[in-house]
Amino acid sequence: MFSKHDNWHERLFDLLNYLFLILFASVTVLPFVYIIAGSFATEAELSERTFFLFPRDPSLSAYEYIFSSSTLFRSMGISVYITIIGTITNLFFTLTMAYALSRKSLMGRNLVMNLVIFSMLFSGGMIPGYLVVKGLGLVNTYAAVILPGAISAFNLIVIRNFFQNLPAGLEESARIDGCNDIGVLWRIVIPLSMPIIATFGLFYAVGHWNNFFSALLYLNDHNKWPLQVMLREIVMLSQLAIGDLNNVDPEFVNPPDQSVKMAVIIVGTLPILLVYPFLQKHFAKGALLGSIKG
Repeated sequence: MFSKHDNWHERLFDLLNYLFLILFASVTVLPFVYIIAGSFATEAELSERTFFLFPRDPSLSAYEYIFSSSTLFRSMGISVYITIIGTITNLFFTLTMAYALSRKSLMGRNLVMNLVIFSMLFSGGMIPGYLVVKGLGLVNTYAAVILPGAISAFNLIVIRNFFQNLPAGLEESARIDGCNDIGVLWRIVIPLSMPIIATFGLFYAVGHWNNFFSALLYLNDHNKWPLQVMLREIVMLSQLAIGDLNNVDPEFVNPPDQSVKMAVIIVGTLPILLVYPFLQKHFAKGALLGSIKG
């Protein structure tokens, strides 16, 4: 009887657990489904219905408006370029610095780590950052968007902890075979670190893809604007009155309002969202590997 009573409680718990997870997943997914449905809806339907998952009269007017200018495709290419080059730059500097700081033989590594931690708590701010970028002659270049955030202090600390937990015997064996520090990093450490590299590479890539403030601050030429800045401009144009459109790209005409905002969310989110399935198997494992210091 005790065993059956126990099994009944376990089944009830599993049922309630499943119901809670389904409810939680619905609360998470439904807003995104609404955004997708709203991007295909007409303005009249959006004003009449407060919430729906399927539009009555599907329309592509919002997407036709967004893609009515060739500048959007150029901006998308720029975003892909910044994301790829920026992620490679982030991983290169983060991995090399983390590996160096993980070596106990490095003199002054504790001082450098304290400076890294200090940078997590205090920063110069926007104006000093802009003055530094301007002083280096990087204004209106893609380097101004990529280099100021080349290393994330938090990511550096996690990867450094992971490197410290790698078996010391592997490095010793590699050195016996004639490897120097670069050889150990390239042939031993990096192959063993692919889960954590994939995880933080995804973090960096999402950050570059979603970043619009740095581009807005440092890129004066609108022909160099990435996708997020261009989409921001489209949303702002969709809110202007007809009389305010005299100085606007003539390819953007008769802008819809709410449906454009929803379509912009889809266009800005979908490309980077498609990357997740390819890195999912590494994501959960990599996020935890360096977080525990043994």
